Amino acid sequence: MKGSLQSQQQQQQQRRGERGVVPRRKLFSSLLIAAVVALGLLCFYYGTSFGPALRLRRRRRRDSASYDGADPVFHSFIGDSESTTPAFSTLPPNHVVKSFPVCDMRLSELIPCLDRNLLYQLKLKLNLSLMEHYERHCPVQPRRHNCLIPPPIGYRIPIRWPASRDEVWKANIPHTHLAAEKSDQRWMVVNGDKINFPGGGTHFHTGADKYIIHIAQMLKFSNDKLNNGGKIRTVFDVGCGVASFGAYLLPLNIIAMSLAPNDVHENQIQFALERGIPSTLGVLGTRRLLYPSRSFELVHCSRCRIDWLQRDGILLMELDRVLRPGGYFVYSSPEAYAPDAKNRRIWSAMSDLVRRMCWRIASKKNQTVIWVKPLTNGCYLRRDIGVLPPMCDPDDDPDEVWNVSMKACITPYSKRIHRAKGSELLPWPQRLTAPPPRLEEIGSSPEKFFEDHEIWHYRVTQYWKQMESEIEKDLFRNVMDMRANVGGFAASLTNKDVWVMNVVPAVESGKLKIIYDRGLIGTVHD
Repeated sequence: MKGSLQSQQQQQQQRRGERGVVPRRKLFSSLLIAAVVALGLLCFYYGTSFGPALRLRRRRRRDSASYDGADPVFHSFIGDSESTTPAFSTLPPNHVVKSFPVCDMRLSELIPCLDRNLLYQLKLKLNLSLMEHYERHCPVQPRRHNCLIPPPIGYRIPIRWPASRDEVWKANIPHTHLAAEKSDQRWMVVNGDKINFPGGGTHFHTGADKYIIHIAQMLKFSNDKLNNGGKIRTVFDVGCGVASFGAYLLPLNIIAMSLAPNDVHENQIQFALERGIPSTLGVLGTRRLLYPSRSFELVHCSRCRIDWLQRDGILLMELDRVLRPGGYFVYSSPEAYAPDAKNRRIWSAMSDLVRRMCWRIASKKNQTVIWVKPLTNGCYLRRDIGVLPPMCDPDDDPDEVWNVSMKACITPYSKRIHRAKGSELLPWPQRLTAPPPRLEEIGSSPEKFFEDHEIWHYRVTQYWKQMESEIEKDLFRNVMDMRANVGGFAASLTNKDVWVMNVVPAVESGKLKIIYDRGLIGTVHD
């Protein structure tokens, strides 16, 4: 009886407690809703009040800057070409961006992984004769700079393309000794507060445009056009200087990857980028070039001062790896024509090497010789047993390039390429939107390719509509896509007066071959 009474009392207390909880829950919910509404009104008020003022202040700061602004060499559309969300997203009006400190002015020309001062400090045992000191050596974490690189003193907004091809501001590239050193070759001329580029080079003093016509005539291309009806689209210019050769290829719808090291000729590539010409830092040393096999229709070397006979011709075999079937190697150098005994010996040895590599002379005239790579494996199969250089091991992946050592061997074609007698690529610009034959090598399909192309065509169209009211004409020239997938973003910009450096992660380096097959350019990064 007593237990029953206690049980009834406990039940009555529990019901009273539950009746008390309900009002408290309702009160908490009401307060939470009120707080959310108040926060939303607050954000709306400050966004509408301060947003226009902030934009106005930004414009005023830009217009009144003493050095006319500090636009970077690359106007980066930094995004993820694989993402399903747009690369350009609108930040909340009251969003506070974390700021980074500005580096010391002594670091205004720092190139983190190509910092020769760091190499000297670390006392690395590098083989200078093999150009290892010009290759990439990234600093360890404690030695990395977490700051913003400042522009040079007096930096000005770059001259816009296409005028920039022929002149840049002297203040933007404060190294002019190259102009004096190469004055007789017409590389560049200092003219007041500007540096002018007459279009000359070591072996084309009268102009790169005339030299390019000469090459086309040597190959007997129609209308003296080096693009050969769109069959030549991607070119590799090794030892490019200030990239005038690549600059004068652009009107022919040919895009060149111009390569030069950060050597005693300081700022060669900075001159090229300031001009708005595709280019990158690099060297033929001990590691593979950061391009997949069969990337270029033509490789060019004009007095590039490279010892092609070193280490059993390993550097020529690296060029062979990146050349397409039937690709050309244009070589303008004293070895090709000089009558003295030393150059004759070099020419004889080089001729013997390229013959064993199955290259043949397509044309030889004056200072220039042009070799052509075979279309099939036929010549390789006909070589005598034991002839050097050897064929590469079947297990060797010719598209693996990140920190991979060069190999003194010839990369054979796949059975498909051998049967097709060529790369099967369409002429430019058709190849831009046609599914490349190597899609299946990365596990993709034509359907996925078309889907990616359509998505990026739509996105870029929308981006441009949104930016038209905010940007001035020809504001962008150098563009970088930091995770390019198969190049859909760059392909959608081909009707704009820009060029895109497509960057592919090292773990997805196979995708870079699709980018080159489309007639675009890019590189690999870790």
